[in-house]
Amino acid sequence: MDTSYLSQQFGLPGRTALVTGSARGIGYSIAQALGQAGARVVINDLQAQPCDEAVQTLQAQGIAARAAPFDVSDFTAVQAAGQALDAAGWAIDILVSNAGNQNRKALVEMSREEWQKIQDVHVGGAFNCTRVFLPGMSARGFGRVVMTSSVSGRSTMPLIGAYSTAKASLSALARAIAVEYGARGVTANAIAPGFVKTEFTAGLQQREGFEDFLRQEVPQNRWASPEDIAPVVLFLVSPAAGYVNGQTLAIDGGLLAQM
Repeated sequence: MDTSYLSQQFGLPGRTALVTGSARGIGYSIAQALGQAGARVVINDLQAQPCDEAVQTLQAQGIAARAAPFDVSDFTAVQAAGQALDAAGWAIDILVSNAGNQNRKALVEMSREEWQKIQDVHVGGAFNCTRVFLPGMSARGFGRVVMTSSVSGRSTMPLIGAYSTAKASLSALARAIAVEYGARGVTANAIAPGFVKTEFTAGLQQREGFEDFLRQEVPQNRWASPEDIAPVVLFLVSPAAGYVNGQTLAIDGGLLAQM
């Protein structure tokens, strides 16, 4: 097997990636995959301790990593983090906007503040990071942006209207970046994971009857794992996907195909 071809097409030496919401779960697996492909990775979460713990674990695997704890919904905090990374020689080439939150409520039971908090983290956070890091990518003539959307952005369920709206918006934002910055060496895409077994979906995992629903509706008859998601992101930010732009790739075990 010609491993040099794989290295050329999927390797990320010399690249620096920021993955928001990456101290655990899907984000951590994405950061780990990018690091294993040769990128330096910046771990982000709200708190410093989980970031530091994730960084230590990655460094023990031989991955160059550093922590950048900040709230993606706070533009000033994102801007300060970007300036600190630039000053440290860690200018961002790859942005994976993965930070998210959830609030399972019927729309008419949700307050205006609760609705806005979901939008501020998912959509506002993605905009804030894009606004801070996209100019540098454009100036250097290279950038990769990946938004973590969801199958719920295309086919929703009860009690997640705010979440579904936010996730659909992320696909639209990826298309907007693709159109505006494609000629400057920047691509933007989104991923749409299905049901992934992480702490984030603990409520679904405990819901009575959900395992039966999953086996009935997902042709592969199982939950996804974070390790199912990470390689797709690696592809999207790699040289192999240099002409993939403005797309949303479902990683759902066939869920949307059946629905």
